[in-house]
Amino acid sequence: MEFLMEYGLFLAKSITVLVTVVLIAALLVSLGHKGKSSDKGHIEVTHLNDKFDSVRDALKDAVFDEEDRKQEIKEQQKKEKAEAKARKKAAKKGETQDSTAKPRVFVLNFDGDIKASAVENLREEISGVLSLANEKDQVVLRLESGGGMVHSYGLASSQLDRIKKKDIPLTVCVDKVAASGGYMMACVADKILAAPFAVMGSIGVVAQLPNFHRLLKKNHVDFEMLTAGEHKRTLTMFGENTDKGREKFVEDLEDTHELFKSFVGEHRPVVDINAVATGDVWFGQRALDKQLVDEIKTSDEYIHSLAETADVFEIEYVFKKSIHEKLGLAAQGAVDRLLLTWMGRLQNSRFFS
Repeated sequence: MEFLMEYGLFLAKSITVLVTVVLIAALLVSLGHKGKSSDKGHIEVTHLNDKFDSVRDALKDAVFDEEDRKQEIKEQQKKEKAEAKARKKAAKKGETQDSTAKPRVFVLNFDGDIKASAVENLREEISGVLSLANEKDQVVLRLESGGGMVHSYGLASSQLDRIKKKDIPLTVCVDKVAASGGYMMACVADKILAAPFAVMGSIGVVAQLPNFHRLLKKNHVDFEMLTAGEHKRTLTMFGENTDKGREKFVEDLEDTHELFKSFVGEHRPVVDINAVATGDVWFGQRALDKQLVDEIKTSDEYIHSLAETADVFEIEYVFKKSIHEKLGLAAQGAVDRLLLTWMGRLQNSRFFS
């Protein structure tokens, strides 16, 4: 009996080891097939009117009297039949579908990190919308970003400008923050809406890097950097920085700031650019006073109001990520949030904790 118990324990351990090895092997094979059979992505569309109706109907079923609810459903069905009959009648008279259909609103979302990684999805979503939308439609972008790399947010802003060039109305809604590169994107819109305590502005440029030269020198470690071109490297992390290099670096920052100011001034001429391009941020109502935004309103309030008279569609470009991509994005997102929080607290004590 004791032998059988020992044998059973040995067998259980062996199976556990075998299963572990198989799982590790499967993971390695999955990583090895990186990009070989990945999903290139596809557009998903959600009819928000149906979503809102579903939520409302669920609440009515729970709250209303059963008989009253049945009567309401009958009246709604009668109304829908009448509308369908009216559309058929209009079609017989030769009226086009565009003249009888409700306006369309396309809702996009942009959650920006330091690298504006979401621009890859945004460009696909905008391409999809522009293949169908016209001047009678509207695009609404729910934007959240504390800013990041200049060239990345420049590209994201250019993607939004594609909508403007097609003469399609563009509204940007900011519920939490659109600062620095985030505001660069927002100012492209025909109309900017902000929640009461949304953070707006930060029209400035910042760059920072550590320098380990004295630490290396103290430990007798030499560092050599060879360049061709006077300004190939102005500041370095490991070499000894010079006043001339710092001056050139600041000159480049000032030039980038001037470009940023010109961009905002061009797309939002109502703003006194010299008064707001100080790197300061303003909360909702203060931003409205500075004409950085056009109205104090949350994205939920605005989109629900549009759904009363228009067909509202949420557009999302999605693609299947491998395990290592998911882990990498999660780690990167955590680092980005940590950096943005740290920089925000350092630069502006008005952020809530």
